[in-house]
Amino acid sequence: MIVVMKPEASNEDVKHVVNLVNDFGLKENIIYGTDRTVIACIGDKRHVEKGAIENAGNVEKVVPILAPYKLASREVVKEKTAIEIGPEKFPLGGNRVGVIAGPCAVEDLDQVLRTAEKVKEAGCIGLRGGAFKPRTSPYSFQGLKYEGLEILAKAREETGLAVVTEVVSLDNVEAVAEFADVLQVGARNMQHYPLLEALGKVNKPILLKRGLCSRLDEFLLAAEYIINAGNKQVILCERGIRTYEEYVRNTLPLASIPALNERTHLPIVVDPSHGTGHSYMVPAMCRAAVAAGADGLLVECHLDPEHALSDGAQSITPEGLTEMVKSVTKIAETLGRTL
Repeated sequence: MIVVMKPEASNEDVKHVVNLVNDFGLKENIIYGTDRTVIACIGDKRHVEKGAIENAGNVEKVVPILAPYKLASREVVKEKTAIEIGPEKFPLGGNRVGVIAGPCAVEDLDQVLRTAEKVKEAGCIGLRGGAFKPRTSPYSFQGLKYEGLEILAKAREETGLAVVTEVVSLDNVEAVAEFADVLQVGARNMQHYPLLEALGKVNKPILLKRGLCSRLDEFLLAAEYIINAGNKQVILCERGIRTYEEYVRNTLPLASIPALNERTHLPIVVDPSHGTGHSYMVPAMCRAAVAAGADGLLVECHLDPEHALSDGAQSITPEGLTEMVKSVTKIAETLGRTL
């Protein structure tokens, strides 16, 4: 349930309600809005005396939360959440649309620095790149690991771009958090609950990718694990789901964007590279994603896709990235948004 405080409620009023909620064995999560404060109460509510809470000073109303994902729900937070990322604190989830681009995998220092320069010139806000690479085949390139993190940090130092990279296990959460601005959870780990709970203790944004065959409620419940553990900075990423189609690597269900916007206040990013598997489809899907209401794009870009160590077929060139950003900018502007 949520406790909605009156606009004139003081900090002492809020503190009193929190103490009352704790007395009932519930965990509080305070959301400060522009007009009023809302206290989300999480836990077993069978023995809660609703009237006792409603009678507390400056409580406007107590409302049950119907969605299984409590803290990620629009029932709790009506306004869209904007999450600031990177050195320039770009507000992902606000009125601006952010583009994050870079190679699937960090290959060497020169490659990343040159790519970062091109990504910055194209008007992007972030640099993506995998230091740790969970691959389907054990014989595929697994990434440069800790050396890759240092390379990404060097690129941020030279360009000011936010660094987005994947954390693949509990063992490397601390190291990735030290170097990255945004910690990415891959599709294979969307329901790795111990990892999600560990990321709930990290004070940095988490980009959570949708699982290969996950429903939207499962996706949002995975986000709930992170928020419930203490980290409210969750960014959802639609990266396509596995279907019977063969003309794409994954099926990119763009209908999920308005559906998610209806259900959650969290920002939504779309990854058309993994969502299609083909570079020629990426620009069109970027435009469509922004038209559907996405807050950002996560795109694979490589200097020489034909010789990429990972996912070259779905990577666009820096020139293609520049043209894509220009076309997406026009789409955003028609909707009253900017890049």
